[in-house]
Amino acid sequence: MRKIFLLIATAAFLSSCGGGQKTNKTESATGAIKIDGSSTVYPVSEAVAEEFRAIQPNVNVTVGESGTGGGFKKFSRNEIDISDASRPITVEEIEACTKAGINFIEIPVAFDGLAVVVSKQNTFIDHLTVAELKKLWEPAAQGTVKTWDQIRSSFPKEPIKLYGAGTASGTYDYFTEAICGKKGASRGDYTASEDDNVLVQGVSNDKNGLAYFGLAYYEQNIDKLKLIPVDNGNGPIAPSQETVGNGTYQPLSRPEFIYVNAKSAERKEVQDFVKFYIQNAGKLAKEIGYVPLGDAEYKLAEERFTKKVTGTMFANGKSIVGTKMSDLLKLEEGK
Repeated sequence: MRKIFLLIATAAFLSSCGGGQKTNKTESATGAIKIDGSSTVYPVSEAVAEEFRAIQPNVNVTVGESGTGGGFKKFSRNEIDISDASRPITVEEIEACTKAGINFIEIPVAFDGLAVVVSKQNTFIDHLTVAELKKLWEPAAQGTVKTWDQIRSSFPKEPIKLYGAGTASGTYDYFTEAICGKKGASRGDYTASEDDNVLVQGVSNDKNGLAYFGLAYYEQNIDKLKLIPVDNGNGPIAPSQETVGNGTYQPLSRPEFIYVNAKSAERKEVQDFVKFYIQNAGKLAKEIGYVPLGDAEYKLAEERFTKKVTGTMFANGKSIVGTKMSDLLKLEEGK
């Protein structure tokens, strides 16, 4: 009888301590979380989701990549809980959310540098200036700037082939604003896709091609692509963890975001996931090829989510180019 009592007592003790082996799963959440949006943010969100699934196997997290604009459309129709974005939400997208009764929490998760790349077969481009990139991509170039010698006289008279983000992409919005001076200002005669892998495939096989997309996609395809440093007036600088992190790779460095439906954030599984996301985004972003925010910035971002601070830090269409995320978060914190 005494042995039975000891066994029961031991079992009760182990149960109260989580059995010593299941500390991450004893209070397992359940439910489903739907994420969609930016193909640039997708690798970070998928990496976070994969790690989260390991400790919360009863939560079904799905991550899509329909582009920043496509994600916000689904978000404003209440089809997803979280929208990945490689740019801030626009005034029009905010209006769509407001009309649908959707409030949102804006969370920065990492920095990214837009990589300008050519094929390994390209031997004539070693760097480009911002002015040359503008001449290459501005709307006036369509139908008039057709060969590389028009960009720089020392370049060969070979046909220009361009690959870039589709118009629903936040990468498109950022690149056009940073290089051409206005969001959406771009020539239209280029191969466009919201799927960066399509752009990688296209430019890597085209000796006269040039493309732009997130740095992580270059890092994943370094054997196929040649990275082109960009000169913003201080000499050619290539994007890297260091140059994006210290702000010297300009104007093509930018923050990445997730937008959380405020009503979804009332659910335990979403609360657990977003906090896990913020706490692990830095480590996972660095592994993938993005640049983490600073520890203080992640702390402010987590406080923003915990306090359920809704709305955008980029009110009235404020430009993201050259923005310091720490300054914005501190301003929001002081409200």
